[in-house]
Amino acid sequence: MWLQDTRPSCWAVAWDWVLAPSAGHVLLPKVPLGGEGASPAQRHGICFVAGGCLPNLGPWADRVPCKSALPAPLLSGWMGERRGLKGLQKQCSATMLLLHRAVVSAFRHACRFKSTSSKLCIQACSTNDSFQPQCPSLTFSGNNSSTRGWRVMGTLLGLGAVLAYHDHRCKAAQELPRIYTREEVRSHSSPETRIWVTLGSEVFDVTEFVDLHPGGPSKLMLAAGGPLEPFWALYAVHNQSHVREILAQYKIGELSPEDKAPSTLKTSDPYADDPIRHPALKVNSQRPFNAEPPPELLTENYITPNPIFFTRNHLPVPNLDPDTYRLHVEGPPGGQSLSLSLDDLYQFPKHEITVTLQCAGNRRSEMTQVKEVRGLEWSIGAISTARWAGARLCDVLAQAGHQLCETEAHVCFEGLDSDPTGTAYGASIPLARAMDPEAEVLLAYEMNGQPLPRDHGFPVRVVVPGVVGARHVKWLGKVSVASEESYSHWQRRDYKGFSPSVDWDTVDFDSAPSIQELPVQSAITEPKDGATVESGEVTIKGYAWSGGGRAVIRVDVSLDGGLTWQVAKLDGEEQCPRKAWAWRLWELQAPVPAGQKELNIVCKAIDDSYNVQPDTMAPIWNLRGVLSNAWHRIHVHVRANP
Repeated sequence: MWLQDTRPSCWAVAWDWVLAPSAGHVLLPKVPLGGEGASPAQRHGICFVAGGCLPNLGPWADRVPCKSALPAPLLSGWMGERRGLKGLQKQCSATMLLLHRAVVSAFRHACRFKSTSSKLCIQACSTNDSFQPQCPSLTFSGNNSSTRGWRVMGTLLGLGAVLAYHDHRCKAAQELPRIYTREEVRSHSSPETRIWVTLGSEVFDVTEFVDLHPGGPSKLMLAAGGPLEPFWALYAVHNQSHVREILAQYKIGELSPEDKAPSTLKTSDPYADDPIRHPALKVNSQRPFNAEPPPELLTENYITPNPIFFTRNHLPVPNLDPDTYRLHVEGPPGGQSLSLSLDDLYQFPKHEITVTLQCAGNRRSEMTQVKEVRGLEWSIGAISTARWAGARLCDVLAQAGHQLCETEAHVCFEGLDSDPTGTAYGASIPLARAMDPEAEVLLAYEMNGQPLPRDHGFPVRVVVPGVVGARHVKWLGKVSVASEESYSHWQRRDYKGFSPSVDWDTVDFDSAPSIQELPVQSAITEPKDGATVESGEVTIKGYAWSGGGRAVIRVDVSLDGGLTWQVAKLDGEEQCPRKAWAWRLWELQAPVPAGQKELNIVCKAIDDSYNVQPDTMAPIWNLRGVLSNAWHRIHVHVRANP
């Protein structure tokens, strides 16, 4: 077998047979074939041309009685599948065996047309231009018989080639998986285009498995058109052999090793160094990055996994070196200022608490339906819960010499994230809260038992239980105590509530206090709005939380838009009086009223001060779309019984 790659887009392959360059003779030499650009000697075989092949026997072409060529698919198939020299050699060798058998069979049938004795010579011949066959010949007496014999032989030869091609394709399909690009995989993300996913370098078509997924179709659809790894990392149950065996049944190919996703950010972009995020997050803005988990994952666990914890950034994420990091704490007059490394913070007593963080703009998208507001279109996912650990702020302030005073004072925080002008994010809380051990304000360095992720404030952030997320300053660089609250834009000119009558022409930010504690809140996470549920019984899930450490004591759920109500079951950690820092997850299993085709599901929460959510958004509308806590409503369809 002789092979030559004459150019990137063409393989030149030497077949082990060729029609003899002398009329009436059949020879089986090893003659190289010429692709475009091949030498004259290499053109004495079958040449590759656009889309197929033709005999190219040079000066003997007009002396060959039969000029049948191999079917175009046989050659174009190999041309398109370039699997490498060694693989091609193996495929060609197997195929040549079948071709030899077809040729020999053709000779035998052709010879039966005449009883004239014949001899077949199989000889390797020179590949130079002086090629002359040196062997006895197989002849057919009579022009008609000769022509008929050649035609029969050509027909059988073509049939043999087709069978060999089919055998090759079957083996190739078994041995060599198809190659896909990531772009091709991304284009298959719905039942209409079929649902593809990847795991490692393998590609799977899981369209038929979606409805069989034990966690429900919606969970699997989160990975449609992309990798499974980020989602499997959330659920250890996937790391079992039987799960891999099930997935293997749906394998359709592999990712191209050359396919690398190009970077879309230039090195001059201040956001170019932002961390990689989990693909399940619903992105509300890329720069700065702001995203929330999908509802079906939000309440899957009481503690939100770090990768899908909602992310609220105002500026580019700094990349800080923990070895050189220092937290500067200004002391009072006569006191001492501190410059604390991470190791210094570790020396303070470690305190751990479970705290829910909620953005002031959570559920803003519903307020927009009343009237346009300014801000990110948060759905119900700008809220998450984690187990935080770090030093109490009151301990650190006490070491710097601070203590409670009779006059009003504020603890101001400044982050190490900044805009191109050098302006850093800042916020403040009352000194009374900061110094109260029962308020449990932390300088946190751990989140769910791990160092803080970069998106969530590595190496140190503030955690202020029961208070709006805007005051939980990340990448903390400086702490100071002042007689007035922080002069930061985000403290003085944002995150404040106003009457529905106030617009951007009449707003006076100095007339309203900054948001600190948030009002009672609840939302439905399952089923999704617009979903179809089965008749019989419906399961409804969600979360509820109230600011200021006020515990949620009840969640009411209605299936008819608020005409009648049922009480949901509360799950999660037991809450201490005045220190209910974390949410309660809730669930209700309720019968679907007979004959109902649609359900208007509503939920509302009540805290231990008997604060309750308002029924509609219009009375609480404000120009920034904050404090959106009206009854949460979804509309679902009921599947009719067959």
